[in-house]
Amino acid sequence: MTTARDIMTGGAECIGAQETVLDAARKLTQLGVGALPICGTDERLKGMLTDRDIVVKVLGADKDPATVKAGDLAQGEAVTIGADDSADEVFATMTSHKVRRLPVIDGHTLVGVVALADAARALSDPKAGQLVEALSTD
Repeated sequence: MTTARDIMTGGAECIGAQETVLDAARKLTQLGVGALPICGTDERLKGMLTDRDIVVKVLGADKDPATVKAGDLAQGEAVTIGADDSADEVFATMTSHKVRRLPVIDGHTLVGVVALADAARALSDPKAGQLVEALSTD
């Protein structure tokens, strides 16, 4: 059985909830990624921060990225998947929650992220198409 651990991109780095959005933007640029998990001081996942969040919720709202905290942009409980959950469960979770990036946890520890491309590569062709279609519609 293929698991989330098998298809995830490991070594995901967090942005601390108390770090600024400007720090997050710099980290996104440095890592060449479009999203970062937001972790609290307890190292638990608080949410995901995307480059779009920064543009729409901070810059577009005339807020100062040097003063807005990354944790201020975390919305509700983070949608995650267990490292040993099946690829089918990854598919179902991404589809039902309409998320393009799914943090992978082992216990309470972030161990990686499954991106839409990771999931699509791991699924059969029909399921990959269904996933892309589900995440591309409102």
